[in-house]
Amino acid sequence: MAGAAEVVVVGAGVCGLACAQALSAAGLEPLLLERGRGVGGRCATRRIAGQPLDFGVAFLHGRDPDFLATLRAVPASVLEGWPSEIHGTGRPCQPDAFTPGEQRLAYAEGVSVFPKHMARGLAVRVGARVVRLEVTEGALALCLEDGERVEASRTVLALAPEQALELLATLPEPPREVRSAAAVLEMTRSHACLAVLAIYPDDAPRPPWQMSYPETSAVIQLVSHDSSKRPGGSALALVVQGHSAWSRHHLDDPAWPEALLDEAASLHGAWVARPVAVESHRWRFARGDRDAELAAPLWLRLPSGARLGVAGDRFAPGGGVEAAWLSGRRLAERILRETRA
Repeated sequence: MAGAAEVVVVGAGVCGLACAQALSAAGLEPLLLERGRGVGGRCATRRIAGQPLDFGVAFLHGRDPDFLATLRAVPASVLEGWPSEIHGTGRPCQPDAFTPGEQRLAYAEGVSVFPKHMARGLAVRVGARVVRLEVTEGALALCLEDGERVEASRTVLALAPEQALELLATLPEPPREVRSAAAVLEMTRSHACLAVLAIYPDDAPRPPWQMSYPETSAVIQLVSHDSSKRPGGSALALVVQGHSAWSRHHLDDPAWPEALLDEAASLHGAWVARPVAVESHRWRFARGDRDAELAAPLWLRLPSGARLGVAGDRFAPGGGVEAAWLSGRRLAERILRETRA
């Protein structure tokens, strides 16, 4: 089965959504293909016993006026300045979040309301895993795991560099432009992050802080007092995230959730190791490497006439969700300038 689209965006994280949203606002009809079960990437919220927990990005931050306006336009309960009560002086995964001029916020409903709001009105197909790229006359064919093919003259890969490289490697005899893009992507890598989501009994002590950044732990990056974002009466909930190096070395260790909770208990009290409900998640590609930050997204013209873009959080200054959003928007601007020329 084959289909065609004006623009195909592979990946419905914040970068892909921002790109597609800008293209749609200008009158194009982009199609988003997302291998997962929902949109948003690390802007992820999971419900345990009916209570939302943010287990990827704990809060959003930035200084770009358009990005901040987009965050505040989401129809949700905005928690300005969260987190404001910080325990510890460890290094955050996004240190810029606490520098002068940065604005922070969270949502009482969970951070996933942001990408879900962005996705409204867009053509998004979840569970659509692209496994191979093929060059056709004037287009790229995207071959899906279920056997379907979608062709587009303009394709955007809004993916982690490892995932983009995996797809580019499927092109038979990749042209020079693709080889150059692959060389750029190979300069950077993603950091892993293991996360535990835990809910506690009513008699557990509620931490006086909203976020803990341990100074001395080689295991834990942060402990988020997630229930401090929720309405009164919510059960006590913590989200524990591992350091990237520790997470990378324990991705396939079945005992890592217990190890994270035990380490958190050694820092904050034995009760932390005794939740009444617990779930876990592996983020293999949690965030980009800030040391390999790139100035702008890639936009390539292939010999066949097809156009290929690559964007993501390392293709704009600052890293994190704001950089992903800016990268997607800037790639959309390049596509639209070319369309109108």
